[in-house]
Amino acid sequence: MRYIFITGGASGIGLATARLFHKNGWQVGITDVNETALRATAAELEGCWYRPLDVTDDLACQHAARDFASAGGLDVLFNCAGILQMGQFENISAARHKAIIDINVTGLMNMSLAAYPFLLESRNAVVINMSSASAMYGTPHFASYSASKFAVRALTEALDVEWGRQGIRVVDVMPPFVNTPMVNDADFRAPIIDRMGVNLNAEDIAATVWHAANHNTAVHNPVGGAFKALLVGNKLLPGGTTRRLMRFLSR
Repeated sequence: MRYIFITGGASGIGLATARLFHKNGWQVGITDVNETALRATAAELEGCWYRPLDVTDDLACQHAARDFASAGGLDVLFNCAGILQMGQFENISAARHKAIIDINVTGLMNMSLAAYPFLLESRNAVVINMSSASAMYGTPHFASYSASKFAVRALTEALDVEWGRQGIRVVDVMPPFVNTPMVNDADFRAPIIDRMGVNLNAEDIAATVWHAANHNTAVHNPVGGAFKALLVGNKLLPGGTTRRLMRFLSR
């Protein structure tokens, strides 16, 4: 049996991933700050390990990783916990900007550090980080979220080199907009969403996570044909093209 630990596992992409791995016979561990949703998910997925967890609490992350791994090991860490707030940069409070960075970046580092000693013991260790298409170019109305995903991208690249020497693959998943509550329930809807469309669901991302956990993928794993085309265009076209495109899409 293989073991996967998922942060933010009680809703959206984390929940879809937990369901997929559980269906395929993995031992699944999930954490989330939403205790009600967490208990409901654990009741649905028989035998699922779960614990309420705030990933910004490094000591709590250490305890959770240790307790999950004590049941048999830890092969895959999926750093999925994250938050998003769309809007004009100046209309979002400093506290909210800080929370986005704390959860999306510091929380990911906390959990990776906590899982590290147990990943070393696995013969097929993988860390999969939830990144975003917003890590390709600073996205208007997503400024601090986009900044957080740039950081995730950099962390992924650096750790894949460092930890790769120790037998731990580190990759990320980079989707554009996904049909989840984080996007659908937002108070402000960025124009770029309606121009690009929401063409992916949580199950599409879960399938990419499954592939990354079971195959030797590239470091960055873009999801969706439209975003893959944008990445190709970004490499082939002059540097200012993406900037002009972002200006158009965000009007």
